[in-house]
Parts: sequence; C-alpha cells; structure tokens
Amino acid sequence: MIHEAFEDFAAALPPVAALAGLDLGDRTIGVAVSDRLRSVATPLETIRRRKFAQDAEALTRLLAAREIGALVLGLPRNMDGSEGPRCQSTRAFARNLARLWPGEIGFWDERLSTVAAERALLEADTSRRRRAEVIDHVAAGYILQGALDRLRHLRATPEGQGA
Repeated sequence: MIHEAFEDFAAALPPVAALAGLDLGDRTIGVAVSDRLRSVATPLETIRRRKFAQDAEALTRLLAAREIGALVLGLPRNMDGSEGPRCQSTRAFARNLARLWPGEIGFWDERLSTVAAERALLEADTSRRRRAEVIDHVAAGYILQGALDRLRHLRATPEGQGA
C-alpha cells in the first residue's frame, strides 16, 4: 500500500523488518537497505534502468532476497517544495510497483540527497569514476537514513505526536 503521509507509513510498518530506500533516476535506481531494527542505512547497489517490467523484476527479486518489509522512495521535490514531472514519475513508479509487490511504500523528501552523497564521496577522496558508479546508491542511503531517523523520532514521541 502507498502512503502519502510519512506518519501513516510509519504506523503501517511491520514490527521488525528491514526497509529499502530507492533513489529513482532516469537511467538508474539507487538501492539502500536497513538492518531489521532500522537503525542504519547501507548503500547496496545501483540498478541500470531498462523497461519498467525489467526494473520491477530486478527490484522484487532483491526485495525478496533481503526480506524487505517496506520501501522508502525518494520524492524529488523542487527546492520550493512544489512537485514537478520527476515527482509525478516517482509516484507512477510507486503505483505500478505496488501492483507487483505487497509491501508498504512511503515517500521521503530527497532534496539535496545527491548533493550530500557527492560531498561525502568527495571528502572520502573518491575518484570521479568511482563516484559515478556509486552516487545513486549512496544517495539512496541518505534518503533511507533520513527516513530511519524520522521513524526513530516518531517512536520516541507518544503516538508520534508533537513530532
């Protein structure tokens, strides 16, 4: 099921299951996964996009192998918070994937996640070629870690209130 509000997504999550974060691009899908306790996000891999059916097959295979309970999709809002064509594309991808995969799907504002990933890779003195290979799944890690931190905060407040 797709959840527009992150609080609804948090409430629908299975009690102990890993999450996956996706950074959807035009040519690639960056994938990161969490541990079952949802404390840390780990960049995993980048899937080269082809057609939706092939992308979905690769993703559902990965989600099953990793026993992923829910997905967090980066929602690429504009800097002013509005939604453009890339957000529409992400929402369409979520709708299509929800027909093939039974888990919960939520969205996370991904503004500047790629910038943060690029900065971290530069600070780690990663070569230009290596940065190009890993940037998408590192960005997915930033997206997922932000969502995990928010989930932790929601659990820390009574019934998620006051967050």
